[in-house]
Amino acid sequence: MEEMFHKKSEAVRRLVEAAEEAHLKHEFDADLQYEYFNAVLINERDKDGNFLELGKEFILAPNDHFNNLPVNISLSDVQVPTNMYNKDPAIVNGVYWSESLNKVFVDNFDRDPSLIWQYFGSAKGFFRQYPGIKWEPDENGVIAFDCRNRKWYIQAATSPKDVVILVDVSGSMKGLRLTIAKQTVSSILDTLGDDDFFNIIAYNEELHYVEPCLNGTLVQADRTNKEHFREHLDKLFAKGIGMLDIALNEAFNILSDFNHTGQGSICSQAIMLITDGAVDTYDTIFAKYNWPDRKVRIFTYLIGREAAFADNLKWMACANKGFFTQISTLADVQENVMEYLHVLSRPKVIDQEHDVVWTEAYIDSTLPQAQKLTDDQGPVLMTTVAMPVFSKQNETRSKGILLGVVGTDVPVKELLKTIPKYKLGIHGYAFAITNNGYILTHPELRLLYEEGKKRRKPNYSSVDLSEVEWEDRDDVLRNAMVNRKTGKFSMEVKKTVDKGKRVLVMTNDYYYTDIKGTPFSLGVALSRGHGKYFFRGNVTIEEGLHDLEHPDVSLADEWSYCNTDLHPEHRHLSQLEAIKLYLKGKEPLLQCDKELIQEVLFDAVVSAPIEAYWTSLALNKSENSDKGVEVAFLGTRTGLSRINLFVGAEQLTNQDFLKAGDKENIFNADHFPLWYRRAAEQIPGSFVYSIPFSTGPVNKSNVVTASTSIQLLDERKSPVVAAVGIQMKLEFFQRKFWTASRQCASLDGKCSISCDDETVNCYLIDNNGFILVSEDYTQTGDFFGEIEGAVMNKLLTMGSFKRITLYDYQAMCRANKESSDGAHGLLDPYNAFLSAVKWIMTELVLFLVEFNLCSWWHSDMTAKAQKLKQTLEPCDTEYPAFVSERTIKETTGNIACEDCSKSFVIQQIPSSNLFMVVVDSSCLCESVAPITMAPIEIRYNESLKCERLKAQKIRRRPESCHGFHPEENARECGGAPSLEAQTVLLLLPLLLMLFSR
Repeated sequence: MEEMFHKKSEAVRRLVEAAEEAHLKHEFDADLQYEYFNAVLINERDKDGNFLELGKEFILAPNDHFNNLPVNISLSDVQVPTNMYNKDPAIVNGVYWSESLNKVFVDNFDRDPSLIWQYFGSAKGFFRQYPGIKWEPDENGVIAFDCRNRKWYIQAATSPKDVVILVDVSGSMKGLRLTIAKQTVSSILDTLGDDDFFNIIAYNEELHYVEPCLNGTLVQADRTNKEHFREHLDKLFAKGIGMLDIALNEAFNILSDFNHTGQGSICSQAIMLITDGAVDTYDTIFAKYNWPDRKVRIFTYLIGREAAFADNLKWMACANKGFFTQISTLADVQENVMEYLHVLSRPKVIDQEHDVVWTEAYIDSTLPQAQKLTDDQGPVLMTTVAMPVFSKQNETRSKGILLGVVGTDVPVKELLKTIPKYKLGIHGYAFAITNNGYILTHPELRLLYEEGKKRRKPNYSSVDLSEVEWEDRDDVLRNAMVNRKTGKFSMEVKKTVDKGKRVLVMTNDYYYTDIKGTPFSLGVALSRGHGKYFFRGNVTIEEGLHDLEHPDVSLADEWSYCNTDLHPEHRHLSQLEAIKLYLKGKEPLLQCDKELIQEVLFDAVVSAPIEAYWTSLALNKSENSDKGVEVAFLGTRTGLSRINLFVGAEQLTNQDFLKAGDKENIFNADHFPLWYRRAAEQIPGSFVYSIPFSTGPVNKSNVVTASTSIQLLDERKSPVVAAVGIQMKLEFFQRKFWTASRQCASLDGKCSISCDDETVNCYLIDNNGFILVSEDYTQTGDFFGEIEGAVMNKLLTMGSFKRITLYDYQAMCRANKESSDGAHGLLDPYNAFLSAVKWIMTELVLFLVEFNLCSWWHSDMTAKAQKLKQTLEPCDTEYPAFVSERTIKETTGNIACEDCSKSFVIQQIPSSNLFMVVVDSSCLCESVAPITMAPIEIRYNESLKCERLKAQKIRRRPESCHGFHPEENARECGGAPSLEAQTVLLLLPLLLMLFSR
């Protein structure tokens, strides 16, 4: 795994060297004319059939390595954000010199064919991507992607930072200005990452912490915290007088105090000031707290077109190594906010430190390939390795000019390919976390939720290890991995399977270490009884190849038997095809796992006779005359599968079973099939029966699956080498049960009581309490406690079943509050009414002047986004699961109800996980409530919510920090404020005078 990470880093390093060399040789030409391949315009023609400007012919062909997307593997192309002029001299020059990266892109891909997207994000805003691909605007004709606000760019360009955002909410900020200010704050939040810390303070005559709970401190800028603050931003309204001196004193004190706690970034510090003016320069405050070192940078954002106080704000920024910018409309927000990042990058550029950064796991849905590059379960999760690109020109050294960032994406599933799954055992798995304890990959990480259609969870990238390995209440495992230690840890775990409906209680041994050259740590979980005991078989290659050729044999395509990514001609091969070529010596360049392949050959030979048995069953019509059994299957420890259909494929009741989309029932990178894992936990020689749960609102199924494990020896410690099973029609299984239940052991064959009697209800339930057979067919698949609450409650009291409490810290619950319908509803109604008479006409004029077309569109989109706010939000839930006690063979019981006594008997079906339950139907016992498995949201009171916000788990800071450099030239600190001499603006004073009369 470390070798794989190193190869990706080296590919990025070669891009850095090439980019810096190309820029060094280039001389800026303001009149440069250069026709480049614009990713939006390529292959586009006008009405006369001629190619558009910047839209020359660009050959695209589907490539299986890129999910058959049409790409050009010889050239890159360039995307320019919609709000930028694609022939701006700065962009044309940057595109021109960065053209030299094409050779390096291709060379990198030749050296490491497992590479996917490589790119260069320019500080000027353009994005060069390899391989070249066509970009399509959204339904509004817009491409919102700007490489400079992607996490990989920001993380590579800057160092970790502590930020206090000051927002002016005095009376002069009413209306559009406050809307722009809120959008500015939101855009700043977008630029903060998991290694940053922040707080937001609104000020007028008093200070108002946007989140009062976090008074006087900073909080980590993870996705959950940022969204929490965004919700509170909506509550701000403008009134009173702005007292900036109070706010600045508070901001400096917070940064100083928090820095002394050792909890923050311990690197860069900044104050972001968002206001429509400042009456003073407040030099005495800066002299007290920040001079002469100027370690805290001041970034000032002037809201609105007026420039009366612009000089004061610019002076503050320039005197404190910051940057001044003026934001007149909503359309200006993003471009102006981005300026501060390049200021923060200066020390790193001057130091010439090319830090390699790795992002947390994420999905970038704004890229064109992300909309199509999906696996069977949804979007592809990836991490990005990135490095900054600096100007090497001597005359610009003290300015610290960042040219941009280069990077390449690494799908998380590539990490799993380096893990030999067959050595981890049936329940074993690998996982990795970041320096903040967030999951990079883990089989329990759930990216999506379903509400009409599959959606991405808002906090999917900041799920902490403690939220999936929640049995570790003291965070022993998590903290050891965050601190990059190497060691072992053991604990009892409760692993849910079958869509969370069932639970397996096991003891896991965890082994962990750091991954050198990255901020990640790797862990491996081995369940006791599995993964510890192995055996090796030995057969000849000829024998094994003969049995691998059988058409019913398949292998786990997500396992790495052979590395098919090393050479382009191997990419189209399945793992089974690759093994066959490797064993026949036809592909000497194929690299394969010899040990695993030897075991595959052994499994193929040993399991071959089952084919003859299945064939004989199919031929013997008396055994399966009504085609009740539809599928027989076998899986081995090496990921080898054999499948036999007893009916035509088109006649299968469950069309999805064992198909590629049925992730839970096939071998994949994360786990063994569900029927294999459950069978392995049963007593050797017994069968586990179950009804599959659908993903829809009604969990009904028309099939029953039965499987059993195959052990090498007839003892508990013997390794499970395979599992075998069948899937049959539910109706067939139920008919067999009812037939058997009518057969009695008495001499005359007559039953004193049977399931046909109206006085009893008969059920067949499994070891988790789910009904497989009931006289009421609609109850099939339901939990027994929901139907017979009194009986289930008695079984729990008697110890026949036990309740296990489970927790889901990745749940989604219905929101208790309605979403905002727009900025106007955010003002206090009483205050808004009183102020309306005074300023509504003035605001109307300002609105017409300041709201240009682009900002109008932007606000419209914002309002729509608020209305379409998700009705589900992240939450924590608690829910029960139930497991039978294996020692219970037969139990009878009586339940005292209000006006009757309810009796029942439960008996285990031999060699199975099933129980027959016969219940007295004459006593309803309705006073006992049903037992439900529905999850319950864990609600936290305000004080506990506050404590959870303040609580900061152990994290490890990035090893490098470039927050300050004595040679930094701070003179470039923002443009001179100016007003456009527009006719409307010239008439504005006159209009205001007329309205004031």
